[in-house]
Amino acid sequence: MCFCLLISVCAMHAQVHVEARIDSMEIFIGQQASLTVDVTAPKNSKVVFPSYKRSQYIVPGVEVLSQTEVQPQEKDGMMLHTKKFVLTSFDEKLYPIPGVSVKVDGKSYNANKLALKVMTLDVDTVHPEKFFPPKDVQDNPFEWSEWQGVFYLMLLVVALSVALFYLIVRLKQNKPIITKIRIVKHVPPHQKALNAIDKLKRDKMVTSDDQKTYYTMLTDTLRQYIYERFGFNAMEMTTTEILQHLQQSGDRQMMDELRELFVTADLVKFAKYSTLLNENDMNLVNAVNFIEKTKVEDQPTEEKIIPKLSDDDKKSRANRITIKSVIAAISVAIAAIVVYVVYHVYLLMI
Repeated sequence: MCFCLLISVCAMHAQVHVEARIDSMEIFIGQQASLTVDVTAPKNSKVVFPSYKRSQYIVPGVEVLSQTEVQPQEKDGMMLHTKKFVLTSFDEKLYPIPGVSVKVDGKSYNANKLALKVMTLDVDTVHPEKFFPPKDVQDNPFEWSEWQGVFYLMLLVVALSVALFYLIVRLKQNKPIITKIRIVKHVPPHQKALNAIDKLKRDKMVTSDDQKTYYTMLTDTLRQYIYERFGFNAMEMTTTEILQHLQQSGDRQMMDELRELFVTADLVKFAKYSTLLNENDMNLVNAVNFIEKTKVEDQPTEEKIIPKLSDDDKKSRANRITIKSVIAAISVAIAAIVVYVVYHVYLLMI
């Protein structure tokens, strides 16, 4: 029985066949040759081919440029495993190629030996005029398939640019809605009146011969103060009407002093009455006393004014915000497309 088993194993080993062939036994320097290794083995056999890295020498002077994957196929009840190696060399020489070692089910089998002759071209150094320079780079034919994407993208850029121009024009034609909060400073009525009286003093209107102008300016200052302080239009009232309105909020002595000032002013303006210098001073003092006694302290000196927008203004502002957002998005899209097109054209040109 052991003898039969030994015969069976030997028969199986005899069925394994490794053959190597090369498509060209002569190449010029730098050319390539294909080395094909075929392994015929029983089905379900594990076949392991040698593996080489790129530019690794199969023998000194002969490099392996690439190798294919193993391609098994069934043939006459056996499995044929094929693998190709692309070889090259840059030294003129006859190279013996040893038999490629392949393992089948763990046992090594060697293919037949081959040879590769590497030759150089003969150079005619006697006739240098026959040497020609390298030819120019040949222009590749125009391929529409390579450029159609760029063409359509540029059409899209043109369309987006037209839309962008239209939106910018529309945005400029639509007046902007300004909703800035304004801070308005207020000078208290008594401060404005006192400042006006100080100006009369600086201009020396008290001692001026033009008494009509002096009393007109003094009474106008008081009328404006009364209007802002008490809320009735003293600028359009007579002296009697002003005093009647003030009686509700002033004491008797203050009213008498104010009546005397207005009566004197009326006489000067309408009756050409001439006052003495001490009368002018006294009336000026009475005006200041009236202001000081009736002024309101701690009034706000600033006012925050927030404009109110109508419904149309709110819609207009919302439209402007929308248009600006669309303009920004289109601008980003145009920039991205242009960058992509430039990069793609660069790749096509190199």
